[in-house]
Amino acid sequence: MEIRDKIRITLAQVNLFWENPGENINYLSGKFKELSEPTDLIILPETFTSGFSMRPELLAETMEGKSVQWMRHWAVKTGAAICGSLIIKEDNHYFNRFVFAKPDGELFHYDKRHLFSMGGERSTFASGNERIIINYLGWRIGLYVCYDLRFPVWCRNHNDTDLMLFTANWPMSRSIVWNTLLKARAIENQVYAAGVNRIGSDGNRIRYIGESQVINPYGKTILETVNQEEGLFSCEISLTELNDFRQKFPVSEDADLFEII
Repeated sequence: MEIRDKIRITLAQVNLFWENPGENINYLSGKFKELSEPTDLIILPETFTSGFSMRPELLAETMEGKSVQWMRHWAVKTGAAICGSLIIKEDNHYFNRFVFAKPDGELFHYDKRHLFSMGGERSTFASGNERIIINYLGWRIGLYVCYDLRFPVWCRNHNDTDLMLFTANWPMSRSIVWNTLLKARAIENQVYAAGVNRIGSDGNRIRYIGESQVINPYGKTILETVNQEEGLFSCEISLTELNDFRQKFPVSEDADLFEII
C-alpha cells in the first residue's frame, strides 16, 4: 500500500444545474479539464448531480449507473480520487450516498446518517447506520455529508481518522454555523477537516454561499474560497505535521468514550 506524507486536495466549489445530472456531469468534466497541476483528491458538493432535491424517484441512479461510472473514469484520467454525494437507489430505498472512487477503480461509499428533516429529507431518504473510514495513500479519511457536521459524537475521531471530508449543500442563511462547526470538528478531533459547499441558488430558491475550506488540527484555515467564487481550489496537507502535533499535545488520551445506539 502506498503511503504519502503530503497529499494535495482539491475542492470543487461550483453552482449546480437543478435536477439535471447530464448538465452537471458535463459541466464538471469541463472543470476537471482546467486542472493546472496534478492533485490527489477532488471533492465535489453534496448531491452534485441534481442539487438538494426531494424527488429521488426522478433522479436516483444505481451504483452501476452513468454518474458513478463517470467518477471512475475521471479518477483514472486525473490520477486522483473523485468523491461527492449523489442520489442512489438500492433495495427499493433512496440514499444520499457519498461515493469515493479511487484511481485504481476501487469504490467506497457512505450513506448519510443524519437526514435533514426540516427539508423533507428524512421522509424521502433512508438513513445510513455505519461510519465509514477509508484508507487512501496512507491517510485515514472519514466521509460525512452536510447535516452530519452538527453531530459531534457521530464524527468522533476514535484514533482512526486523519482527514474528515464534509460534502454539503449548506444554505447562506446558516453560514456562521458552517464556519464554526468545521473548525470545531477539526480542533476537537485533531484532524484536518475539508468542507465543500456549493454556490448559487437551487430550484427551491435557497441560496448557497460556498465558503468551502480546509481547516488544520490547530483550527487554522489553510484554504478558504471567496464567497460565490466558482472553481477548483487546492492545498497540500501533511501527515507528518499532523502526527507531530498529536504527539506533542495528545488530547485523545484524555477523551471520553461514546457509543452510538
